[in-house]
Amino acid sequence: MLGFLFGFNARIGRLHFFCSTLVVTIMMVAVHAAAIAYTFQTTPKGTMPSPTAGPIFAAAIFYAWLTITLQSMRFRDIGWDPVCVMPAWIAVVIVDGLVATKFPAMSLGHERGTAFGALVNLSLILALLFCPSGADDSPAPTLDERFRTPDPPPPRPVAEAPAAPQISRPANGGFGRRGL
Repeated sequence: MLGFLFGFNARIGRLHFFCSTLVVTIMMVAVHAAAIAYTFQTTPKGTMPSPTAGPIFAAAIFYAWLTITLQSMRFRDIGWDPVCVMPAWIAVVIVDGLVATKFPAMSLGHERGTAFGALVNLSLILALLFCPSGADDSPAPTLDERFRTPDPPPPRPVAEAPAAPQISRPANGGFGRRGL
């Protein structure tokens, strides 16, 4: 079920990942702008709208789902198992945020993570953007291997031919002819 929801078994190449990420980001900026405008219109005058208002929260959840799906498909294309990589990445982000909150001297700024978390995020984003596909597990052929003749097919086992079935034939050899 999770494989279907998050694309754990699908693959997406580097260029498609990059273009899809750009399109999803532009689309979600427009969706968030519309959700924020709607929230401001429906909020009573004199009160500040909540950032967890229904449309804003729904748009954020949808954007997070699309992003995780694209990243999972790209990790699968690289050859890594997204079922292991994505939860580990999420755990690093959560622990990094907790460490930055508990020890403000280690944080990079207000409500930011630490340098370790930033390096982990940077390395994984760079891997998503620049690692080649692992679609074929065999190494690329060398110059000598490209022009060599293919191996002959394996020999087929010789089986005894079955006996031919007996076919009955007409006695006079003129089956279907008229006599004169």
